[in-house]
Amino acid sequence: MAVWNMAGSPCIANNRLCIEKGTRRRTGISEFGTWKMLKRGASSPTCITTLCVAIALSFVCLAGVLGFDQETDWQQATSIYDFTAEDIRGNKVDLSKYKDHVCIIVNVASQCGLTETNYKQLQELYNKYSESKGLRILAFPSNQFAKQEPGTNAEILEFTKNYGVTFDMFAKINVNGDNAHPLYKWLTSQKAGSGFLTDSIKWNFSKFLVNKQGQVVDRFAPATEPLKMEDDLKKYF
Repeated sequence: MAVWNMAGSPCIANNRLCIEKGTRRRTGISEFGTWKMLKRGASSPTCITTLCVAIALSFVCLAGVLGFDQETDWQQATSIYDFTAEDIRGNKVDLSKYKDHVCIIVNVASQCGLTETNYKQLQELYNKYSESKGLRILAFPSNQFAKQEPGTNAEILEFTKNYGVTFDMFAKINVNGDNAHPLYKWLTSQKAGSGFLTDSIKWNFSKFLVNKQGQVVDRFAPATEPLKMEDDLKKYF
């Protein structure tokens, strides 16, 4: 709807005047007063409410036009579905593809003492629940811990064949610090994603459990073997 402007020009909404022309009334709202808005058959709060809604909608539209930049706006994300990431073959992946799936998000490394156990058990969980329950596993290689993931993405992908990995592998990223991938900044900022003493990722194979709404519901330490997460997974299937 529209109102009379300060020059006295009428503004029409649905062919009805929203301000009684020629009438000025003080409301006591401010030192300068405001125009008393009247609408035939309705009280002034109706006009004010409608105007507020219109303004709010305009901001929503503006936000949609400007878009979400995950590099700078990651704190405004409401779920993992707001993010994109590059897979290990170089393809851009919109994480909204994981809607309605329970997910495990894990940072991996090829030369860690935890590598064999984690890759084997993650694949075992995936084999057991990917088809029957829709489990998805998102693995992000990182070289930030004792440089135990030094290879290229192609070398990492080749290495995973030793464990018959068929779950989703992503390109190598940082998971801590200013250059961390925005997804990881968001994961560690969530209440259920907080860590011991500090929220930073402590080591290879830290695991986040994400529900079907894209929310972090639990975080597991690197030393927690994937099969020990099974009971927790079942709560969210």
